[in-house]
This record gives sequence, C-alpha cells and structure tokens, in this order.
Amino acid sequence: MPEFRKVLDVYQGFNYKKDKQTAVGFITSIKVGDTTLTADLTCKNPMNPTEDLAVVAVLRDILWETGVTDAVYLTGQVSATNKQNIALLIYTSMTNVLVTFQFSVYEYDPVQKEYYLCFHSNSTDMNGILEKRGDELNLSVADDASGEVQSPINFTFNTGIKPQPSAQSLQVAVGKGKNFAKLWGLAQS
Repeated sequence: MPEFRKVLDVYQGFNYKKDKQTAVGFITSIKVGDTTLTADLTCKNPMNPTEDLAVVAVLRDILWETGVTDAVYLTGQVSATNKQNIALLIYTSMTNVLVTFQFSVYEYDPVQKEYYLCFHSNSTDMNGILEKRGDELNLSVADDASGEVQSPINFTFNTGIKPQPSAQSLQVAVGKGKNFAKLWGLAQS
C-alpha cells in the first residue's frame, strides 16, 4: 500500500517568500486529552499570501501509510507556551488520550503555477487517539529551542495519532484539482 509522506519547509512556513515554491504545512488546531494547544503562531496562507493563518504548529514532516487504521505522524515546531503545555502532558499521567486536530499541507503545482492543498482535514475535526509505542505514548517535545528559525522561539514536537473507531476521511491531492478523499477510521457496528 502506498504511503503519503511530505517533508516540509519549516523556514518557508514561518517566513513565506513568494519566489520559493516548497511544500509547507500547519496544525491549525489540536486538543490532547483536556488540553487545547493555542494557535499562537502567525503564518501566511500559501494559497493567498495576503492572509494570515493562526496555527498551533508549523509542520516539518507528515506521514500516513494510507491504511484506514494507520496513524498520522506529525513532526513540527510549536511555541514556548505550547512546548510547556505538551511537556506537562508528557510528565503527568494522562488518563485521557483522545485527540482532536485539524491540519493543512500545501504543495506547489508546477503545471498550474500555484499552491494547492495536498493533504488536509478539510477544516473538520479529526478524532484520534494518541498512539502507544510499547508502554509510552507517542508524544514528545524537545527541551532545547530549534535553531532553524530563531524568532519566534520554537521547539520541535512529535506525535502519532491513530483514528478513533468512527468513519472519517482525509483529503489528498496530487495536483490542483486532482483530489480525492480516503477513509481514516472504521465505524463500529
């Protein structure tokens, strides 16, 4: 089965330049357990660079192996405030591992000469569960600030989110106007 993976340009995500056409992505909202992370980073919408986007994280990498029960793996940069909130979740015993999140990944279409959404949640909350790796939840955040983009101060975080048992769909595109939905999660009978 094919996998969907994009390595994204963090610098372009934070510092949009119209003459650079690299893939970028954002987590626009995420709630882990009872903790809602704040959309406290301001970035440009690649499809309309005059418009600001309030985002929780600028993505560095996204992976989904496209199976209906496969996890979505997200690696990105978060603010100092969200770094502290994630660290608090990690160090306290989480009893609620439910996750609600929205994300958008943009790629440049060299044929149409414009950005398009290549992988996204369609502005819809995706309902997931933190993945476990052995006894540990797949949620981490760096102690030290990233050096790639120095202002605003930001920290790398990683997570894997498996779908809750309900039928949802993720949106995938291979070019502008060449999009389709793929199931993520199975409904219980």
